[in-house]
Amino acid sequence: MVQNKKLRVGQIGVGGFGAYRRERLRETGLFELVAAYDRSPEALERCRREDGAQPCASYEELLAVPGLEAVIICTGAKYHAAQVIQAAERGLHVFVEKPLCGKADELQELLASQKRSGVKIGVGHQDHTSDACSLAIKRKIDEGALGRIAAFEYTTAHSGGFAIQPGDWRGDPDCNPGGMLFQCGVHGLHELMFYFGPVAEVFCLLRYDLHTTATADVAICQLRFGSGLIGTLHAYHVTPYRHTLSIFGTQTNIYREELAFDEGTKLWLQTTHLDGKKEPRVPLVVEGATDACGSLRSFYEAIKRGGEPCPSLADGARAVQVVFAAEQSARTGRPVRASLVK
Repeated sequence: MVQNKKLRVGQIGVGGFGAYRRERLRETGLFELVAAYDRSPEALERCRREDGAQPCASYEELLAVPGLEAVIICTGAKYHAAQVIQAAERGLHVFVEKPLCGKADELQELLASQKRSGVKIGVGHQDHTSDACSLAIKRKIDEGALGRIAAFEYTTAHSGGFAIQPGDWRGDPDCNPGGMLFQCGVHGLHELMFYFGPVAEVFCLLRYDLHTTATADVAICQLRFGSGLIGTLHAYHVTPYRHTLSIFGTQTNIYREELAFDEGTKLWLQTTHLDGKKEPRVPLVVEGATDACGSLRSFYEAIKRGGEPCPSLADGARAVQVVFAAEQSARTGRPVRASLVK
């Protein structure tokens, strides 16, 4: 049996969520973390002990490490665009965390940089093609089990906004457009587009008066997809945890609820009874396993065998461009078309 040759990578941002990403890199067995940079000496030392990575004094030093093939970027979103472009200009492939970037002009620069360089750019959204729950929902949609889909409701909420301190990038509207819509709603947008295709238009209302940060506390978005489907996405970061999706069909509704960060997910179906009888919710059994490393495996395969990683740069761009359109809608009080990324 031929063994996959490990990809030699460097990583910027190795503590916090970067430590989680390092665990996933190890889990795949497909990557060799040869160099690392972090502003925290403690995080850098842990990375050296756990992964054997060469500590670097700067990102520029990391990019210059001989034999490097790709870079893993686990920094704040406000740094992503510049760091991705620096790596791409050196011919290095890039895996960058989500959200992709915080400004519309950065988005255009990223797309242009990939076109010039031809490198592979993967984004750290969940790979829904390797998520058992997402695949179960999509199968029901594609099989026509829901009938004609009338609408959907998506809610993402938690109380993390209260932990934002002065000087934190999450409290800066220039770095965190739309508040919770940017931090977590962008995941919902990515997932919804996995089921329904591109978002064509958004109308959004934002509230800023519930907490002391300058970013939005509440976002309520009405979305219209290219297919004509409509629905709502709600994002709050000053309320208790809730993460739910309801899809309403003429034959069947499907409901998904994440019970908490680490307590699993449940799915139910509810079928229309035209005879007036009770319409109970019935659990939907999810088959197969979820691969938490799916996006990294896809990134590796794209580099080694061609094609685009999943999620790709375009996938990350489609999600954040809806956030930018939502902010514009909230300012103008009008629906805004989301410029579709090809």
